[in-house]
Amino acid sequence: MEVAANCSLRVKRPLLDPRFEGYKLSLEPLPCYQLELDAAVAEDTALGKPREVFRLPTDLTACDNRLCASIHFSSSTWVTLSDGTGRLYVIGTGERGNSASEKWEIMFNEELGDPFIIIHSISLLNAEEHSIATLLLRIEKEELDMKGSGFYVSLEWVTISKKNQDNKKYEIIKRDILRGKSVPHYAAIEPDGNGLMIVSYKSLTFVQAGQDLEENMDEDISEKIKEPLYYWQQTEDDLTVTIRLPEDSTKEDIQIQFLPDHINIVLKDHQFLEGKLYSSIDHESSTWIIKESNSLEISLIKKNEGLTWPELVIGDKQGELIRDSAQCAAIAERLMHLTSEELNPNPDKEKPPCNAQELEECDIFFEESSSLCRFDGNTLKTTHVVNLGSNQYLFSVIVDPKEMPCFCLRHDVDALLWQPHSSKQDDMWEHIATFNALGYVQASKRDKKFFACAPNYSYAALCECLRRVFIYRQPAPMSTVLYNRKEGRQVGQVAKQQVASLETNDPILGFQATNERLFVLTTKNLFLIKVNTEN
Repeated sequence: MEVAANCSLRVKRPLLDPRFEGYKLSLEPLPCYQLELDAAVAEDTALGKPREVFRLPTDLTACDNRLCASIHFSSSTWVTLSDGTGRLYVIGTGERGNSASEKWEIMFNEELGDPFIIIHSISLLNAEEHSIATLLLRIEKEELDMKGSGFYVSLEWVTISKKNQDNKKYEIIKRDILRGKSVPHYAAIEPDGNGLMIVSYKSLTFVQAGQDLEENMDEDISEKIKEPLYYWQQTEDDLTVTIRLPEDSTKEDIQIQFLPDHINIVLKDHQFLEGKLYSSIDHESSTWIIKESNSLEISLIKKNEGLTWPELVIGDKQGELIRDSAQCAAIAERLMHLTSEELNPNPDKEKPPCNAQELEECDIFFEESSSLCRFDGNTLKTTHVVNLGSNQYLFSVIVDPKEMPCFCLRHDVDALLWQPHSSKQDDMWEHIATFNALGYVQASKRDKKFFACAPNYSYAALCECLRRVFIYRQPAPMSTVLYNRKEGRQVGQVAKQQVASLETNDPILGFQATNERLFVLTTKNLFLIKVNTEN
């Protein structure tokens, strides 16, 4: 059975700033304009009167189980729209923003089953036909699920097409369904329509039309990917690495080079593992042997006895650490002082217990992690898998309309922006920008609702459920000279934080960032916050 490639995200070190000192609160006022959605406003507010471009042709008030309507702009001239009842519209708009050519016209209109929302869509045009591919998200009830929540997630990939040479209507030419047990954080179709990328907490799998949901939808993604290249264990004094050898391997096929902080393993003239070790070893005392079970066992002697290694080779994720019960018990005993059935029963103790109320969201350890998967549109098989580990998903943003949406992940305390490139099989996800310390900062915002950033990365912003909007700017040169007193050096750049408070108590329903402006939608108003000037 063909298995998916187990990949990793490559961080660009030049985009990281290890000397970042934090955000400085700026009290500079932010121009904020307000527009009531059912009335006009004065011309000097930078917002014009809303102009209706499309109205749903049916009355939806009679539908009991309808969802909110959703819309996605597939291209500069095409739109997909869900009315929330299960009906999908494909609309040709003309060149939007050009009043002379903009005209919204329904080109496809069909009932597709249970209500859904639109996650993503693209427009595909070639010499022979025009197609619209879209992703529809549903939460459906599973009557036979007695163990879990009784619901599952359905993500339907629908392709609607029309041949250019005839006058026939647009029609559905392809419908494929993925199912799983968690709503995807991110799902997008590749620009050429040949693949799909999904970030989700639990894996989704394609099912055939009419196929029942498998009993165990919590199947581990590891069953689809390669098993670990090696397994390793450790004690306080040494490490043991076990590698399964190809059949008929002899000691002549094995070449291992031990250095104080480096290891190089070659099997049958092929590079197997090479890199810098987490810590130093006694390379002269380290050995290897072929076991009867056709496996290679490598013994590494630690230079620093008692040091626990979190990884064998720095940055390598291809191995699996195996802990025995004695190690787990020892670790638990070391951490015993952090827990208690009473709240701080002995505050004078040398190691006082931890107060759980003082923990921040960013201190939580995620036992199960999300994964990033790429699916082939023809075979419907998983081709690439990235285990995101503790790299928490934060938000997505469109940087280049010709590319897939970018997604932002937390890496340690920073927030890193990744641009998918479906055409680059060996380097499919590019690290394009970093928002310093934002991974940590956002975790302290307990009431956060939406997260966004400017397409040119000049700032990131988040809003709470009510009123407050926080803006975090990239470091910029200072007009005055500042000094870091601790290090006795001049500070050349400062990253500013600004806070805007909206004059409303209505809940925030939408949040969108451009290079110059932030748009904030509430139930009754649209607010525009001017973050940057045009130039």
